[in-house]
Parts: sequence; structure tokens; C-alpha cells
Amino acid sequence: MLQLIVDWLVYDLLRLSASSKLAGVLNFFFYDSIKIILLLFVMITAIGFLRSFISQQKIKRWLNKRGWLGNFFAALFGAFTPFCSCSSIPIFLSFLEAGIPLGIAFSFLITSPIINEYLVVLMFGFFGWKITLGYVLSGVIIGAASGVILGKMRLEGLLVKDIIRPDSGFFGEGKLHRSLKGRLLFGINEALSIIKKLWIWILVGVGIGALIHNFIPQEAVQGIVGKAGFFSVPIATLLGVPLYGSCAAILPVAIVLFQKGFPLGTALAFMMAVSALSLPEAIMLRRAMRLKLIAMFFGITTLAIIFTGYLFNFVTR
Repeated sequence: MLQLIVDWLVYDLLRLSASSKLAGVLNFFFYDSIKIILLLFVMITAIGFLRSFISQQKIKRWLNKRGWLGNFFAALFGAFTPFCSCSSIPIFLSFLEAGIPLGIAFSFLITSPIINEYLVVLMFGFFGWKITLGYVLSGVIIGAASGVILGKMRLEGLLVKDIIRPDSGFFGEGKLHRSLKGRLLFGINEALSIIKKLWIWILVGVGIGALIHNFIPQEAVQGIVGKAGFFSVPIATLLGVPLYGSCAAILPVAIVLFQKGFPLGTALAFMMAVSALSLPEAIMLRRAMRLKLIAMFFGITTLAIIFTGYLFNFVTR
């Protein structure tokens, strides 16, 4: 339904040709902007409603495990959330507001866009259960390991203080939220509050993504990666970072790369980079953290994806 409305707006009301790049940019921009904002509203409202039943202390006990267990549970939770990198940010911010350690919150932020249920179904159909299971395990390991590394670096001082406010009522505790109506209003108000802070960053990020999506041909990406040889994994990863899309959207590109004879690890590294790291995500994160922390987060995650790509190439050669 949303796509039909956007198509009517772009092609009928604005009378743009379907073959023009401007039409493609506007179609992408309108569709993804509306979809992300609606998804965020519904998602944050639902999470706020459910969260009002859970005490902050209980969540902290689940995630504040010693050693790497907290990172593992956060990454595992991320694997069960069907969000893109941009949609995962509100939950990431909420974790920080609830006092969850930065490294553990990063484990969720990294894993959530890499793995989701519809991706697992698609990968199972194209690659079989062994590769799919390997991909899921590698995504969880990337999220957990990267979060552990970032957590040990003690980078909390690089967060923007007016965004991260520990113990800010993230769980909706209190007598006002004990009725169903009160809990629902708590979720709605939180959704409106977060979207009010992020909407401009969402529009800027999706706008950049729309331009990249329509002005960088898929054939150009395939051509560059195909000539890279041994260095195809880091090049594919670095090419994927500035692009914007979910795993489900970029999976067909990974399949084409694989069918063209590119190593499986190279194709999967490209898909991981596109889904886990993007310029729109960096723009939205700038609202919560300083550039140095964003660069460290991107750098460590990129290295982990490159390592995983080489590992897949070694195992499947």
C-alpha cells in the first residue's frame, strides 16, 4: 500500500518518468523515510509498552554479566530483532539511558542489522543451512567480540551528555504506568519524544542513501570487486560501508557476486558492511556520540567483518 501511494505521488502527481534518476531518488526517499518513521513509531511504542512491565534492575541483571556473557546476550538479542542499522539506534540509545555498559550496547547495535529472521529464510533458500548457520554465528560473534573490545577501551567520555541520561525512566516504572492505558501512553509519548529528536537525521540519512542508491551502479561495484583478487574482501567491505540498505535488500547483490564467481566470503563481507555500517547510521549516531567514537566503532566493526570474510573464503575454497 505504501509503495502504491509513493508511486502515485512520484509518477502521477509529480509526473516524473519512471526511467529518470530523479524519480528513483524521490521514490526511494519518500518510501524509506515514511517506512522508517512509521516503523520507529510502532516499534518504540510497542517496546515502551512491554518495557513498562520489566524492572530496570532485571534488564541490567540480564545484560550486565561478567566478562563476555553480557555482550553475547546483547548480540543474541540483536539477532532476534528485525531492524536495519538506523532502526536499531533508538534501542541502542535506550540501553545507554538505562545504564547498560557501552560495549554491551554496541554488541546489540552491531548484530541487530546483520541478522534477522527474513534474512535467515532467504539465505537458507539460496545457500543452504550450513552457510546460513555459519553466517548467523559469525554475526553474533562479530557483535559480541566488537562490543567486548569497545567496552574495554573505556569510551564513555565520548558520548553526548544531553542525549545519554542514566536512569531516565527507560522502563516506565511507577504507579502512573500500572494501567494498560498508562502503559500504552508511556510507549506513545516515548516514541514521539525520540522521533522528535531523530526525524531530521532520518531524512538527511535517507536522502544520502537515496542518492548513493540511484547514482552508483551495481555493475560498478561488481567490476571493482572482481578485479581485486586477494584484496577483494577489504575492498568489498569498504565499498559496502558508505552504501545504505538492509540485509534483505542487499542479499540479491551478494548472490549475484557469488554467482559471478566471487568468493563467498567476499560477497558476505559486502552484505555485512552494507547492513551493519552506513552513512545514514553515522549521521544519526552523531546525535549521541562524538566523531572519534563513531570512527572507532566503524573501524573495529569493519576489521571484524574483513576477518570474517577471509574466514569464509578459506573454509569454502
